Amino acid sequence: MNDILNISAYKFVDIDDPQGLREPWLARAFDEGLKGTVLLSQEGVNLFLAGPEAGVRAFVGFMHQDARFADIAPKESWSALQPFKRMVIKCKREIIRMNHPTIRPAGGRAPAVAADTVKRWLDQGHDDQGRPVVTLDTRNAFEVDAGAFEGAIDWRISRFSEFPAAAQAHRSELEGKTVVSYCTGGIRCEKAALYLKEIGLESVYQLEGGILKYFEQVGGAHYRGDCFVFDERVALGPDLSTAP
Repeated sequence: MNDILNISAYKFVDIDDPQGLREPWLARAFDEGLKGTVLLSQEGVNLFLAGPEAGVRAFVGFMHQDARFADIAPKESWSALQPFKRMVIKCKREIIRMNHPTIRPAGGRAPAVAADTVKRWLDQGHDDQGRPVVTLDTRNAFEVDAGAFEGAIDWRISRFSEFPAAAQAHRSELEGKTVVSYCTGGIRCEKAALYLKEIGLESVYQLEGGILKYFEQVGGAHYRGDCFVFDERVALGPDLSTAP
């Protein structure tokens, strides 16, 4: 029976004292029987948690009591086993490392596009203005190897901090096209899409909620393979079940 609730969520928001959140959050996670990883920084929070449904929902409710996190809506999936070995909360300089301090999603997002719109664009081969559409995978090469959108651009980066240099090197390939950047859950594209806009590309979007939200809303259309995840499940299929 799949009775372990897995959630992932992030939010870019200014946090003056992330260290001050660590102990109360860790204590509450332990109280609720949760395992997983939470990253806190002055730019926001990024979390992956799993446990009994009641405990997971109680922790999310606890987070919602803080106005900064009141609108966090985690993506959910279910598994038969606990995919994490321990409960860890770390304070970092960035919740997703890019090493490009001018990119601050808390100050304003790049345009996001919903899964059903992306599917429609890919069905018809162009966006609603007739511009050709390309999907840009912002994940690491080994993640892409588990599965990706058909025909997606893949720069074979080994870590996200390599993305800015790769974007500069391949900028001309994206000119004149509508670029839909995507990743697992959306967090990398919050920065990637802003960076693409910063270097002068005009028609740039991020896939709202990433691959996992796309699977949830429209299934595996135009996607081949599975979605790599950073826990013991290894990969999820388009039905969000653990891949065989």
